[in-house]
Amino acid sequence: MTWQEIAEIIRPRCQLTFARAGGPGGQNVNKVASKVVLRLPLAALAFLPAESRRMAEARLANRVTAEGEIVLSVQDTRDQGRNREIALQRMAELIARSMVVPRARRKTTPSRAAREARLRSKKVRASHKRLRGRAEEE
Repeated sequence: MTWQEIAEIIRPRCQLTFARAGGPGGQNVNKVASKVVLRLPLAALAFLPAESRRMAEARLANRVTAEGEIVLSVQDTRDQGRNREIALQRMAELIARSMVVPRARRKTTPSRAAREARLRSKKVRASHKRLRGRAEEE
């Protein structure tokens, strides 16, 4: 499932609030509420398959409030509409990324040539360090 598909599904389920954003913008910043705070209840993820939903909830646990909502704040631009679209896109991407199953790691061992090269470089390094010591008295 792509983030665009997820965005279309979660759009009506999101609650948006607006606030005054900080940063550049001159007097406009004091008048316009361009910061967007997007809240999505975990219950809105019911459209996902059970396994994907469990994975998403587990991976997004640090973003979930006590009320059970995923919260995202955006104040990238001076335009409220653009910030709203960015927030929706980020939330959809967040959900899409949380559902990706990581590839299993396969154990590998260094090749013989790699081991020998490492030992050679250690010997060279040791010889350089030996030269730094005090000169021997005769």
